[in-house]
Amino acid sequence: MSAQIPESRKQNERADALARNASAAQAVIDVMARLRTLGAGCPWDLEQNFSTIAPYTIEEAYEVADAIERADMPALKEELGDLLFQVAFHARMAEEAGAFDFADVAGALAAKMIARHPHVFGEGDERTAEEQTRAWETLKAEERARKRAERGEPPSLLDDVAMALPALMRAEKLTKRAARINFDWPRADDVLAKLDEELKELEEARGQNDPEALTEEMGDVLFVLANLARKLNVDPEEALRRANAKFTRRFQHIERRLAEQGREGPQPLDEMEALWVEAKRVERG
Repeated sequence: MSAQIPESRKQNERADALARNASAAQAVIDVMARLRTLGAGCPWDLEQNFSTIAPYTIEEAYEVADAIERADMPALKEELGDLLFQVAFHARMAEEAGAFDFADVAGALAAKMIARHPHVFGEGDERTAEEQTRAWETLKAEERARKRAERGEPPSLLDDVAMALPALMRAEKLTKRAARINFDWPRADDVLAKLDEELKELEEARGQNDPEALTEEMGDVLFVLANLARKLNVDPEEALRRANAKFTRRFQHIERRLAEQGREGPQPLDEMEALWVEAKRVERG
């Protein structure tokens, strides 16, 4: 039988971890404060506001996802740090405005996670992953209803589907929310039929010489595709990221092969298509 770790040792290890985490978090806060200090900070950082920093926050989140996709742990550590710095940046600007600070953000997050996991932190019964998902959505719905009531607005299932999400991701989330009250196609085949309908309307818009109509119909096609991905249990953002990566690999294969032949600039399409097929063959071994 393996020896148990003494309780005193566990407590010491926990205290050491708490001190290390607190010190590291404070270092991030201190660096951010210095960067935003008038007369002593960085001119670029001082010029920023919530709106100008938001695109960087989104970009950093995607770089985290990219590191995970590549199973690159050193890169993941770095990208998570960059994402944490974005949190510190927004918290610092909020602190300067007298709204909240980093500690408020972390404290509110901990409180919310505890409230949403009563089966872990309270007296609730044990749950399966599926039961926890349903309970999580119920709690989120209650929170959304409370927030809208505080603003004097009627509740909506589409609350909190953030406008700033990538459009494809937001489309998938919107259809998922609507499906909760059965506003949804029963089968994937039904969505495919709707896709055919939207493609026909897109073709009609092409003949109208109307950019607005063409944009609207293309949006409808993309929206239906996002809905189809949900019905097929496919993450549309993940699927498109993979397609982008595949296109990049194969196109760069074409570039390398052309460079080997001493060719640059525009080339005959059929010859580049042959190299594309070659790239596919190489990938498949």
